[in-house]
This record gives sequence, C-alpha cells and structure tokens, in this order.
Amino acid sequence: MPEKTVRGRRKTGPSIEDVARLAGVSAQTVSRVSTGSESVRPATRERVLTAMDRLGYSPNRAARALRSGTFATIGLIAHRFERTGEALTTEAIVEAAESEGHSVTLLHVRNTEADTWRNAANRLSDQAIDGLIIIRAEGATPESLSLPAGLPVAVADSRLLGHYPAVMADQLQGSHDAVRHLLDLGHRTVHHLAGPADSDPAALRAAAWQRCLSEAGIPAPQLWRGDWTAASGYTVGQQLAADPSVNAVYCANDEMAFGLIRALHEAGRRVPQDVSVVGFDDIALSGYSSPPLTTVRQDFRVIGHELVRLVLDQLRGTPGVGDRVVVPTQLLVRGSTAPPAS
Repeated sequence: MPEKTVRGRRKTGPSIEDVARLAGVSAQTVSRVSTGSESVRPATRERVLTAMDRLGYSPNRAARALRSGTFATIGLIAHRFERTGEALTTEAIVEAAESEGHSVTLLHVRNTEADTWRNAANRLSDQAIDGLIIIRAEGATPESLSLPAGLPVAVADSRLLGHYPAVMADQLQGSHDAVRHLLDLGHRTVHHLAGPADSDPAALRAAAWQRCLSEAGIPAPQLWRGDWTAASGYTVGQQLAADPSVNAVYCANDEMAFGLIRALHEAGRRVPQDVSVVGFDDIALSGYSSPPLTTVRQDFRVIGHELVRLVLDQLRGTPGVGDRVVVPTQLLVRGSTAPPAS
C-alpha cells in the first residue's frame, strides 16, 4: 500500500478511506461501524470489519470487540503497585485474566485524595475495558469513585464492602492467630508494629491484636506505626530494641519485621532468644531470613484469581454485587518465635 502525505508529513498504514474503498462503502459508514452504531446493516458491518482486519486499520482486538461487544480487557487501579501486597495481587490478577483470554490495563493512583481516585476511575473507564478491579482504595468511597453504571467491578478493599463484590484475606483471624501464638508461648504481652493509619488492612490487624490481648485480660501496650517498608520497621525497631521489657512483637507485614530484626540484632538482642517476632504476608524471603520468619500467610494468588472471577461472573450475566469472598490465612511457625527466656 502506498504511503500517504498529510500536511507535509508522511503517514504509513491504512486510512479510513482505504477501508471504505475495500469494503465498497462510504467513509461515514466506516466511522459508524467504528463507533458501534446500530444504524448499519449487519452485512455491511461485517464487510467493513473484514476490511479493517485485512488492512490492519484498527487493532484486531478492537475489531473483535465491535463484533462481540467486549474488549477482553480488565482495568486495574491501585494506590501503590510497587508495594509487595499490591505487586503480588497484580501478578495473580494478570495470570488469572490471561488464562481466561483477557488482558489487564493498569492505572497507578499516586495519592489517596478522593479527587485522584475519581479522576483515575474516569480515565480508565473511558478506555476499552469490560470491567474494573480496585486494590486498596485508601481514601476512596463509593461516592468519590463515581464509576459508570453497569460497569462490572470487584475490589480488594473492605472499605467498599457492600457496594461492590469484594475479596480479602481473613485479616482478623490471621492477626488473632499471630498474637495467640506468642501468648501461648508464655509471653506476658505482645507489642504491635502496625501499618499506616490510612490503611484498612492495617486497621483490621491492629484491632485484632488489641482484641486478642483484651480477651486474655492483658492491657494493650503502646501501638507503633510504620509505613509497610523495612526501613520503617528498622526505625521503630531501634526504639523497641532499647526497651528491655519488649520480648514479643507482632508486625503487620513481613518487610517491617525484617527491619525490626535488623535493629534488634544491632542492639545485641537475639531473635528469638530475647525477642520473638511474627510477621504477616509470607512473602518469598520470609522462609530464608535469619532466622526464618514466623508469619501469617495470605494467599495473594487466590485473592487475585477470585477478583478476576467476580468481574467475569458479572460480564457473563451472573452478577456478584454483594458478594464477599474471605480468603483464609495460615500461621506458619518458623524460627523467629520461642518461649521467653527464663
């Protein structure tokens, strides 16, 4: 096909006129087919779509979408894709979507302000997507999201539970198991290194820690906060290491636990002989740290697959509004916990 010149620039690839010529229709008819207009006769529509496919006028996926009514694409919004939980969940979502013949379009939200979430939802819903998954919508509400009516949605966020189908790990049971494990070893109390105050999972884990201590008749000690990073665990850990009364710590994720363990080591306090440490997540490094980390495992793969299932169920005519999937957690006891020194 010859190259064309548009306003002095050379343009390669087919034009709408090329498609019209091959299909034997007007350029206006091609435009109507491209926008999904129902005013085009089925035989004419099929002739135009065939011409598009032959010439490569539009991506094959978009051409198929005009036929089937779907784009085979799921949108995914998250606040921080680089965080371990978000990254592992995203990996599982992509895997599950691909196994069902769908691709995933990502959109990163860099802060938790309501307007940012609204703008992100609007930007993504304007794209060629069939459904939407939202991970950790911290700062968002159903009102601030303002999602298009009828868009299949699934969320990994308890804040939106009851408004959209949701998938979450059993944060409460996992945290209870972690604290109960330390108490059963004989520790008189358990300190908690929590996640950030604006995080729903962090709030749930902190609430379960406090409740478990209360049930045991133990006043909750001071709550410490990090930001999910190993660096924050290290910073808080320096303060915890300086307190000789601290001999058991439940950390809201594994990375902060790693930072805490380093701070304890530098202060000359041994894990688990002097201080027992429990994490949450069971990321890949947890079994290979020194000592191996006792932690609560949440199955990110199951979470990601369930999110995709909820969206596809809605697309296939089995709406999941109100669905709530709670994925069980599992306490993995390794070398970072032991009875207190006598």
